[in-house]
Amino acid sequence: MNESLLRDLVPAVLGVLVRRGADFAAAEDAVQEALIRALEIWPDDPPRDPKAWLVTTAWHKFLDATRAETSRRGRELTSDIEPEPGPVPATDDSLWLYFLCAHPALAPGSAVALTLRAVGGLTTRQIATAYLVPEATMAQRISRAKRRITGEPLNRPGHLPTVLRVLYLVFNEGYGGNLDLAAEAIRLTRQLSSATTDPEVSGLLALMLLHHARRPSRTTPDGRLIPLADQDRSRWDTTLIAEGVTILQSALSRDQLGEYQAQAAIAALHADAPTTAETDWVQIVEWYDELLRLTPTPIVQLNRAVAIGEADGPRAGLAALSPLDPTLPRHTASRAYLHERAGDLDQAASLYAQAAQSATTLPERDHLTRQAARIRHSLRP
Repeated sequence: MNESLLRDLVPAVLGVLVRRGADFAAAEDAVQEALIRALEIWPDDPPRDPKAWLVTTAWHKFLDATRAETSRRGRELTSDIEPEPGPVPATDDSLWLYFLCAHPALAPGSAVALTLRAVGGLTTRQIATAYLVPEATMAQRISRAKRRITGEPLNRPGHLPTVLRVLYLVFNEGYGGNLDLAAEAIRLTRQLSSATTDPEVSGLLALMLLHHARRPSRTTPDGRLIPLADQDRSRWDTTLIAEGVTILQSALSRDQLGEYQAQAAIAALHADAPTTAETDWVQIVEWYDELLRLTPTPIVQLNRAVAIGEADGPRAGLAALSPLDPTLPRHTASRAYLHERAGDLDQAASLYAQAAQSATTLPERDHLTRQAARIRHSLRP
């Protein structure tokens, strides 16, 4: 049984239940129970119409839960909760669900968790494992998020940039346990791209594909980080790169440039280069100029400064870095890299060691420490 195809049906099934009158939290619980039941019986007895099966099963789960609650309250369940007979409507509620799960009242972590469960069809246990937290903790987070958005109408316009930020957060989490969140983010973004023609959705999908294509070469088997210049580019997934470039070109042709399209264009230039030295750094700086116009953030300025260091020399890169806040993430590491390229090896070693002390992950700390040790070793007489 293809679990990915099963999860693709979740938004449509959840939308049917909500349109029939179920509140979001109860409907989502019922769909989760239906999914678990499907995983149990479909391998031996697959249905002719998977969507209709899930709708029927989820609706019955909802009715059972409602009857139980009604019984506890000492009332009879009225018959008007039963749906009209007939085929399952073809209405696609995927886009609405994305908007709902990325509700501005939700914290980013809650929005991500709810998106993975309500839109992605993942179980609470899978999400908890991916985020390395107890299942009970993740269940509480999801329950609070569902309560917060219960009652939100289906006809309220959503905020697509918020949805895209949530999906990008999912992608950047990478993977944990048996669940690959990067691959799951790509799957969900593909699903979103089928529900809207917005070029920024295509831009985000292209960006994910282009980054994901380089993933096999980014770490050693024991988890050490490999800088871009040292990566084995023969291990990059050329099929994903070609797909990402095609999607990006189609998005750019609509002449509605957004931040994800600009980021994808930068990633495409890296993917196209045979080596770091042969990268079109001048064009990358130009794309960073566009990105800075769209999102004038310190992180974009920092990345642009590093690109300037490649295009115009390390001294120019250091000059572009100098106005920025030195406490920015990667600021010290970037200075170390540019000083090394400029031949200031004592300064580079000191900065690499300083950057290692403030690193937020063990692989990053290990990498920066090794960079400092490598330079110090080269300076020995």
